Amino acid sequence: MRAVEEKIDQRVLGLTAAAGPQHLLLTLLGDYWYPRFDAVPSGALVDLLAEFGVSETNARAALSRMSRKDLLVAGRQGRRTVYALSAGAMRTLHEGTRRIFTFGDHVAGWDGRWTLVAFSIPEENRSVRSALRVQLGWEGFASLFDGVWVAPGTRDETAAHLLGELGVELSTVLVGRSSDLLPGGSPTRAWDLGGLQERYEAFIRSFGPIAERISERDLDEHEALVVRTAVIDAWREFPAVDPELPDELLPRGWPQPRARALFTGIYDVLGLPASARFRTLVSRHDPESGPLVAHHTSTDALRLCE
Repeated sequence: MRAVEEKIDQRVLGLTAAAGPQHLLLTLLGDYWYPRFDAVPSGALVDLLAEFGVSETNARAALSRMSRKDLLVAGRQGRRTVYALSAGAMRTLHEGTRRIFTFGDHVAGWDGRWTLVAFSIPEENRSVRSALRVQLGWEGFASLFDGVWVAPGTRDETAAHLLGELGVELSTVLVGRSSDLLPGGSPTRAWDLGGLQERYEAFIRSFGPIAERISERDLDEHEALVVRTAVIDAWREFPAVDPELPDELLPRGWPQPRARALFTGIYDVLGLPASARFRTLVSRHDPESGPLVAHHTSTDALRLCE
């Protein structure tokens, strides 16, 4: 990856390196194989991870772990081992694709109301508490106090579903204006908007120069695969930390729209060369499966999740 490293901000490459081979492989299959259940030769998946500096030993260990986790289904085709996406992995990819690509696409009008979730979970159920916090964050909620989370708009059905799914009985969900729910302060204090703004600005600083290189056709197919994976890995962090507050509650010049335009621009333009690299790696091991490799644009992804 030396040629890529010379052209791309080290922080960008660090995103894919830090993700781990399991997460990386699921991302790649989601981008170029989803929603297919067809099997892929293990050798092709090992070669694919090698594009990101993952050793053969670590790649095969990741495949084995993903199979045990029921993310991949192992099988045999003659002498070779093959892997297909499981039904559970397909559901994960469907929900992840929906959230990643709808995020920032459209912000509905705001009627001034908030959704507040209050819950109490015993210490011995800390895994449930942790899971609930992660899911609430993914759905745009933030912690206002210990056990009290808030999000703009009417999200009571979403919150109730999460609480029920995790079996949280000591809880309540309220919808109302901030003056009714929390006298004495705006719920916006639950978010570090200054820190979030800096994260968007850092995203723009990292990927802006790459967009310029793309416009100059300065990336080959291998580099396109690496960069396209890096940009979606970076972008997927934002839905968990940005509640998409209404414009009335945001500072002027909020950078999220610019960041999203940069993400979709890079992701869409690099789809063709990146998928060509993926196809080459698969075809080396199974020429008949190579033509099955495809890519979707940010617009296609929205249709896939309808």
